[in-house]
Amino acid sequence: MNGQQDKEKIRIKIPAEVAKIMSKWGGHQVRLAAARGALPMSGPNLVMVLFVFYHGENEELKNEALNTLSTLPAKILLAALVQRELHPAIIDLIVRLRYHDPVVMQDAVTHPMIGIKTLLFLAEHSSGDVLDMLVHNDEALRKTDSLRVAIINNPRADKATKIRLGWKEPVDKSVADAKDSASKVDELPAEDGSDEINEEELDEETLTKYQQLQEMAVAEKIKMALTGDKEWRTLLIREPNKLVSSAVLKNPRITEGEVLAVAKNRSSSEELIRIILLNREWIKIYDMKKALVYHPRTPLQQAVRFMGFLSERDIRDLAKSKNVTQVIVNNARRMLMSKKKS
Repeated sequence: MNGQQDKEKIRIKIPAEVAKIMSKWGGHQVRLAAARGALPMSGPNLVMVLFVFYHGENEELKNEALNTLSTLPAKILLAALVQRELHPAIIDLIVRLRYHDPVVMQDAVTHPMIGIKTLLFLAEHSSGDVLDMLVHNDEALRKTDSLRVAIINNPRADKATKIRLGWKEPVDKSVADAKDSASKVDELPAEDGSDEINEEELDEETLTKYQQLQEMAVAEKIKMALTGDKEWRTLLIREPNKLVSSAVLKNPRITEGEVLAVAKNRSSSEELIRIILLNREWIKIYDMKKALVYHPRTPLQQAVRFMGFLSERDIRDLAKSKNVTQVIVNNARRMLMSKKKS
């Protein structure tokens, strides 16, 4: 197929089923039905058809295809993204339409065919779980330094995220002047006659917490996770080592808000969710129950049990959600039907 994207021709091998719909077979009404997702076909072929229509010349088909792609169930897009040879232009279109959807983006961000321009778009526009996925995708970050810069410049990136990528907080000039004055005092001979400064101590003080983290052994990280302040906890909860990240949840200073953020983060590990579920005080919180129902690593039996505590409005949202399993959706629908009958 020939189309226009950034003024470059796109050449894609089209399956026979898709080519048949593209042809004169059935006429405009058949193609219109396809653009609306109303024809029976596999997920990958449907996505291909919609992509072709979107880049075609017929405005009606283009608009219908755009609307369908924007509202397709996540499982259909995931069926397309599972194809390892999927054209980068198709991935780009999916990303630009669904970059707020963490379920879809989890497969898109790690797809071997995703292009640099698509990654840069995500770095500039994404937030929350999706931005977090990108920040922790070392393979993507290695492709170009401009990706790291784009994430740092993203206004939705928090301080801990920026620090992880090597950002240094701008120094207040007045503070810098004060430090400069202090250093001049330090140049005076010490009482014991020594006029040398302990360079090792000075270096450690000037290192950012993220830089210090790179030098720590696992045992040191665990100790800091158990005792550190909020900034340390924000950094260490993202550590791939489960002993370190789980230790953060055992820190006596951790707040309910921080725990809730972990429960809302779809990238949180099974171990972190398990620890949250074991804490009776945390799971008494309404928003915690709600977050755990949505989390993909919450055991199904417990997610269903928490649904019994949710408001009718939240159950209605679950019944229409594309970010939970079909079992949760079906159970939400049953709960709504049961309320109508009572």
